[in-house]
Amino acid sequence: MDTDLHLRTYGADIVTDRHVFAQLVLPVSGAVLLDIEGRRGRLDPLRAACVAPNAWHAQCGIGTNQSLILDVEPAAMAHPAWDRMLDRPFMSLGPGARKLVEFMGVMRSQSFDRGLLRGWVPLLLDTIALDAPRPASRLAALMASVETEPGLAWTTDSMARHAGLSVSRLHALFRTELDTSPHAWLRGVRLARAQAWLADTPRSIAEIALAAGFSDQSALTRALRDATGMTPGAYRRANRHG
Repeated sequence: MDTDLHLRTYGADIVTDRHVFAQLVLPVSGAVLLDIEGRRGRLDPLRAACVAPNAWHAQCGIGTNQSLILDVEPAAMAHPAWDRMLDRPFMSLGPGARKLVEFMGVMRSQSFDRGLLRGWVPLLLDTIALDAPRPASRLAALMASVETEPGLAWTTDSMARHAGLSVSRLHALFRTELDTSPHAWLRGVRLARAQAWLADTPRSIAEIALAAGFSDQSALTRALRDATGMTPGAYRRANRHG
């Protein structure tokens, strides 16, 4: 399985479950009663829980409620937060963690992009377990945001502000983690998104250029010709799917 996120409502009837993966229960609204192998707690937007792999658990809702349920693949459990949470499965959520849960609750109820999940999880775990998010987690969250909305007016300065880093620290992280610069990475993300839309959608080339973050169709044409030797029209004809 892959790490996945669900927005779930619990009824008044007690439901028992057990699964081979770990799970975070993060109430967005209302309250949930949860029993994890005899350890009981009341969850609400200020209090969450972590269910260990293979642990029997039972839950029921109290009135109107919604919770984010994070199913976690074993490979994603290298973060140091998991040891702490599995040892103490009921936890309080501070203001930073609550804001992250609220944000993803809104996104999950609308148009959810799995790229956001890749950036959100390590940032959430850092916020729960550490005094401040690690720079690498800030970078992952930034990259997920850019990949989700490449057409926004991203610059190196705005990316640094979004990640809560200085411009020099952002450059250092990109060089260490990806062996590239923020500008080169951003250009690559935008070009890759434009190429995918050219191959998979009937959108006009001008519309694709703006949605992918290029200033106009000519800018996309120059970037694509530099990378592939083809114009957008030629690329579309050569890579049209279906």
